[in-house]
Amino acid sequence: MPHSQDSQNELDKRSQGRRGLDSPSVKARMARFMEPCILLLLTAEKSHGYELMERLRRFGFDGTSSDMATLYRTLRQLEEDDMVESAWEEGSQGPPKRVYQLTEEGRALLGEWISVVRENRDRLTTLIDAYDCRCDRDCMPYAAEQNGGIEE
Repeated sequence: MPHSQDSQNELDKRSQGRRGLDSPSVKARMARFMEPCILLLLTAEKSHGYELMERLRRFGFDGTSSDMATLYRTLRQLEEDDMVESAWEEGSQGPPKRVYQLTEEGRALLGEWISVVRENRDRLTTLIDAYDCRCDRDCMPYAAEQNGGIEE
């Protein structure tokens, strides 16, 4: 069912007040999924932006200009927050490249992210299982049991 303009405005108002990720602490927004992926990739080795983008493909990022912009914006923010540090490195070919590496603070932030992602995975699994069960009439007693005995 499509949202009316009033309901969309109400959703926009609610989401504006939920900007809890201004600091490096993690309050779990899957929209920021690139951040923990970058931190994880930098645990293995220091890397420059293009290499990171190539390695981010395994997490579902496809290297579009939007993904590249998000990558560099995220790297700048992580560096500003002392989660990563960078330095210019001369290569054997081409111009110098900015190379990023993880700091100890970045390792701690990655640990927080992983805890949040695990918790969200469990919640999502519960939601999906309940949905699948609700769509399967043979499973309705299970769904009622999971809802505290309330059947709808």
